[in-house]
Amino acid sequence: MEDSLELRLGALLRQRNLKLATAESCTGGLIADRITDIPGASEYFVGGVIAYAYEAKVALLHVSWDTLRAHGAVSRETVIEMARGVRTILGADLSVSVSGIAGPGGGLPDKPVGTTWIGLSATDGDWARKFVWSGDRRANKQASADAALQFVIDYLSGNLP
Repeated sequence: MEDSLELRLGALLRQRNLKLATAESCTGGLIADRITDIPGASEYFVGGVIAYAYEAKVALLHVSWDTLRAHGAVSRETVIEMARGVRTILGADLSVSVSGIAGPGGGLPDKPVGTTWIGLSATDGDWARKFVWSGDRRANKQASADAALQFVIDYLSGNLP
């Protein structure tokens, strides 16, 4: 835990006096759990929304039904809308979202098990990254949480294109 992603993230958010929110689907709150494992996280973590079903994504995060029908929950378009939605709703400076197929079932030919999209929304733009993990359900969730935390660290460190 000495140099964990969550510690590095917290330090960067504190330095910049920024507030973060999360919108999680396949990780089921794991990202928020890891952030709040750090004492004092309330200084920079506003909160998060776990929106697993389509209905929750629409009602809680204002994801468009049209987006879900056209692209599915596991898509660049959906994670961007999830991230924008939670950032706006919770009044954060930036947000990270995740939606994926953790497994062992649920994969499709064009979206195999392990496919995960992570979105990031900030006042200066929106970004998304796609991953395809090859672990079991727990490992895929952990890899997604790691990637989400790293995505925010990359943004705060100026390492996004």
